[in-house]
Amino acid sequence: MAKMTNEMQEMFNRVGCKQLATAGKNGIPNVVPINFMKILDEETILASAVFMAKTFNNIKENPVCALSVWEGFAGYQFKGSATVVTEGPIFQETQAWTEEEGRKLGLPLKSKGAIVIKITEIFSVSPGANAGKKIAG
Repeated sequence: MAKMTNEMQEMFNRVGCKQLATAGKNGIPNVVPINFMKILDEETILASAVFMAKTFNNIKENPVCALSVWEGFAGYQFKGSATVVTEGPIFQETQAWTEEEGRKLGLPLKSKGAIVIKITEIFSVSPGANAGKKIAG
């Protein structure tokens, strides 16, 4: 597993929308913007499947995914393995968190599943000498 540094975690938390890329067993890529994500620990990211359709199904078929966050001219790509969780404590916590975030926005949001992403590699997407280079994992 690869671990996010404090700097990476701080950027992740500041940036509103993240981009999550998946592909089903057919290999056709799908990228979606996601706001409902949070860090569980330095190796794990949680996403709430609120509006996801293709992404949700892709992860069930193929757990490999990539997530990109950036701010200004700095950013990171996290590659990992995702798992869909639709019962148990992590799902219940994700449902409660999603509903609370929805109330703040004045929207009746429901989560159909928790997506737990274990980070395996981290790459720089910042311009310069390290652009595209693996920096962890």
